[in-house]
Amino acid sequence: MSRFTLRFTATDADIDELGHVNNAVWVRWMQDVAVSHWAAVATPDEIARHVWVVTRHEIDYRGNVRAGEHVTAETWVQDPPRGARFDRMMRFTGDDGRVKIDARTTWALIDRDSGRLMRVPAEMAARFMETTGA
Repeated sequence: MSRFTLRFTATDADIDELGHVNNAVWVRWMQDVAVSHWAAVATPDEIARHVWVVTRHEIDYRGNVRAGEHVTAETWVQDPPRGARFDRMMRFTGDDGRVKIDARTTWALIDRDSGRLMRVPAEMAARFMETTGA
């Protein structure tokens, strides 16, 4: 698999006092995209045995989205994991074709039973890796 997409519609509850999607909502949407991507590429056994946690978000806000507007989130992994971690790229694009958010988020793989970080297995990482170029 290479890139994964998910579509969102901003609701009234997502809007802040400035009239656009609140920054905390963007972070929640990033997590929703990452979890959905994991569910799409992982085996049932992997889902039962592992969980991902975010260790860092780096977000560039490039545009606003108002209630009722749509964005398409796209995520991909450019580089192989470093031990237990890898960086996931994210981009949210509006129906107007403009990028609203660019982000790099770092995720770490946890063994559910021990609660410890674990090295990302190569066969698991391969399912996340970008195959068509960024």
